[in-house]
Amino acid sequence: MKLNEIKDNEGARKERMRVGRGIGSGKGKTAARGQKGQKSREGVAIKGFEGGQMPLHMRLPKRGFNNPFGKDYAEVNLGMVQKFIDAKKLDAKKDIDHAALKAAGLAKGGKDGVRLLGKGEIKAKAKFVVAGASKGAVAAVEKAGGSVEVIDRGAPEHEKKAKRAEANKAAKAN
Repeated sequence: MKLNEIKDNEGARKERMRVGRGIGSGKGKTAARGQKGQKSREGVAIKGFEGGQMPLHMRLPKRGFNNPFGKDYAEVNLGMVQKFIDAKKLDAKKDIDHAALKAAGLAKGGKDGVRLLGKGEIKAKAKFVVAGASKGAVAAVEKAGGSVEVIDRGAPEHEKKAKRAEANKAAKAN
């Protein structure tokens, strides 16, 4: 077989049926849409339409809210970190950061970093470099002889907005 001889198997690609092209085509006149009615007309999209009755998707209540400024953290509990250290999947002698936790398979997702939570207990002395940590987690790590370094990701959006408003007021006053 040569490259110029490659072709699809018979029947692998089916050509589109051209409808409404004369009586001899077998799909002329009504173009396989049947007789009269809304569905035989052009420009009709009836998905979700219930004959004028309020559609189901509009009858159901709306819930929730998507915060545009919300942060996406991978949440990691201390108990799981200790399990992974015991299983030799994490090295307690090196800094434990987002990359190390992701490589070990502990941190899934979390485009804004890792947040350390205090569920479970930790015995290993380890240094954590994370985007956030609960008070309980920091206390537990320090009790075990380790440390937690929280990376500054910048001020929250509402604080930035307040600073801009103050700066504008000061500029107008001068």
